[in-house]
Amino acid sequence: MSAVVPAAGQGEAVPVAEGSAAQWSDRYSAALMNTFGAPRRVLVRGDGVYVWDADGRRYLDLLGGIAVNALGHAHPTLTAAISAQLGTLGHVSNFFATPTQVALAERLLALAEAPDGSRVFFTNSGTEANEAVVKMARRTGRPRILALEGSFHGRTMGALALTHKPAYREPFEPLPGGVEFLPFGDLAALEAAMADDVAALVLEVVQGEAGVRPLPAGYLARARELADTHGVLLVLDEVQTGIGRTGAWFAFQHPDLGAGVRPDVLTLAKGLGGGFPIGAVVAFGSRAAALLGPGQHGSTFGGNPVAAAAGLATVGVLERDDVLAHVRELGAGLAAALAAAGPMVREVRGTGLLLAVELTAPVAAHVADLALAAGFIVNPVTPSALRLAPPLVLTADQVAPFVAFLAALDPSADPALAPEPPLAPDAPKEPS
Repeated sequence: MSAVVPAAGQGEAVPVAEGSAAQWSDRYSAALMNTFGAPRRVLVRGDGVYVWDADGRRYLDLLGGIAVNALGHAHPTLTAAISAQLGTLGHVSNFFATPTQVALAERLLALAEAPDGSRVFFTNSGTEANEAVVKMARRTGRPRILALEGSFHGRTMGALALTHKPAYREPFEPLPGGVEFLPFGDLAALEAAMADDVAALVLEVVQGEAGVRPLPAGYLARARELADTHGVLLVLDEVQTGIGRTGAWFAFQHPDLGAGVRPDVLTLAKGLGGGFPIGAVVAFGSRAAALLGPGQHGSTFGGNPVAAAAGLATVGVLERDDVLAHVRELGAGLAAALAAAGPMVREVRGTGLLLAVELTAPVAAHVADLALAAGFIVNPVTPSALRLAPPLVLTADQVAPFVAFLAALDPSADPALAPEPPLAPDAPKEPS
């Protein structure tokens, strides 16, 4: 069992992370639902871009809590802002407003260059932000919502209805209806589907869960034209790409991704709080902002002052330290280095510090295991691709050992890295 010590100034007992990783894993299995499978490691401490497990091993965090820890771990400005706000005013419910809530909403509207009449609704997560989008779409009175194959918009019922992957959807059907999935990047299919009975078109500028797939050039601009023609809400899910991840505040502002095509609704979360739970819906203009009125939606914790303070601190550090320029420079250099990192790499996709390393064989899970054993945290997002979404404060020197690790992978030395040989024409096949 863990030891306990008094919390500072309170005399209350809090757990200290004593015990081996194996002991903590056993306790995890006995106490938590098996929704995530066995934990890969039990992490007890973080500092900057590194984390440590319960056995004292250090790892370079190249996943950043899945694009969440924008400032890394235990950033002094972020922790000070959260502590100061919690020590002043922690929670008041949404019957009241707080200065931090108002200030963060104003900051997001300014960063998004939203027009007059735009408004913000705060949530606790990205899936909650996309739940609000489903309600906004319903409020138009139109029955259809369009999304793309390969999309991921969350796991709550409304957001799950927008998510394409059958393995996520099928155990919970029937889901809220009216959602149609279009082939990814297919303009002809989009043009055929768009009509005056469509409420919303929901897109990720870069599909993260599908393996870091940016929308094809010109797709978003044409989507904007069609949405204007038919009065459709163009919704951009930037839960993963927002708040500097691509080197722009939002991916739709990046010249190579969105080229400034402005949405009607923008959803955010992940990096916005730097590790503290927060999400947001930004409605552009008075039409979108008025879709949800008093009593039609809400959140007990959404926009609470501590989360808003975390958001303000995160945005403030990114701006103060010119982190977006750093993301653009490091991302370009890292992508080039990864692309040249040996025989296992087929290609590198992505922008800024949201990258996918496409391998030459469907061995991403094995490579991720090897990386973890070597002290690197990466995500096998598809069978053949590794996703990297590290803290935005990562440096070239810190990531260089991972590039060297990838370059040293040798299929001739590790048969598990080699692609399976094709079956001979007369070879028996496994029954389907």
